[in-house]
Amino acid sequence: MIKEAIILAGGLGTRLRSAVPDLPKCMAPVGGRPFIGYVVNYFRRAGIEQFIFALGYKSDYFDDFLAETFPDGNGYAVSLEDSPLGTGGAVRQACSLVKGKSTLVLNGDTFFRIDLARLSNFHTTTNADCTLCLCPMNDFERYGVVELDDENRVSHFREKQYYQAGLINGGVYALDKERFLDEPLPEVFSFEKDYLEAYYTSRTMLGLVQDTYFIDIGIPEDYSRVQEETNQLL
Repeated sequence: MIKEAIILAGGLGTRLRSAVPDLPKCMAPVGGRPFIGYVVNYFRRAGIEQFIFALGYKSDYFDDFLAETFPDGNGYAVSLEDSPLGTGGAVRQACSLVKGKSTLVLNGDTFFRIDLARLSNFHTTTNADCTLCLCPMNDFERYGVVELDDENRVSHFREKQYYQAGLINGGVYALDKERFLDEPLPEVFSFEKDYLEAYYTSRTMLGLVQDTYFIDIGIPEDYSRVQEETNQLL
């Protein structure tokens, strides 16, 4: 069972600035509390025992949240970027704090109600380099599509455009830490473009479909919508 999670929480949140001008986007308030708090609480209940927060932009805004969420000072660590590393560089730096063989990787501005035990079992038994949690979606153009073959291997990443139906990358991954750290990647890189999309044909990258609640608050419309759906986050 995967017991550690890296939460990417250093994004600039430029598309959300009109709604939340002064905060990192995952700290945007939902129902009177930071959105990222719902993410932590859900995965803590699911079995995560150690959270590694990959912080950068306005990292001091997390101080009170961390003190309140982890009052005894245990159960978390901070991986702080001195300069922007991209999502991939942030994951790689945070991996230095991971003790186990595999770790969960999450986006702090996305809530995806995955079954962690199912993901952990699938990732371990298949010996995957990376397992992507995929969410079925209809009538969308904000996301690209991930296609799988008959053995649940990622076969294609499709660009953002209108799709009547498809599987989207839900921003939740099970990652083999040691293999990832062995990859010849630059200091600053995109986890999605420079790792997933560059290596899926030569590494064991699998998809696990989870047809459950998903929301990404990266744009004002969905940030407004989640205010009416806080019961889905509990």
